[in-house]
Amino acid sequence: MNTRLDSSSTAVFDLDGFLIDPAMWNESLADRIAQTDGIGPLSKAQFALLQALRSEFSKFNNVTALSHVCHLIGQEADCMQHLFPNPREAWRLAGLPNPGEEAKTYL
Repeated sequence: MNTRLDSSSTAVFDLDGFLIDPAMWNESLADRIAQTDGIGPLSKAQFALLQALRSEFSKFNNVTALSHVCHLIGQEADCMQHLFPNPREAWRLAGLPNPGEEAKTYL
């Protein structure tokens, strides 16, 4: 995972590559991170999942069941594994804060 985008980036990441201030997130930043990480430009479905993750986090301030997030965007329960290399990467691309060591084992 490469957390360096370029010298013009104002985003600040923690040591695990998570955005420190989720308010700095936008779709353009997520797309740049994805391209830097070798995922490529994000699709509409991927952006929908990232937005759903952000929405659920803002409601519950916690990791939401990933199958539920897939359901919210009208996808099958296992959509996460088809849209992203792993759930941790999706969480990171959604600009959400570092969930902590225990939660990262489930992502």
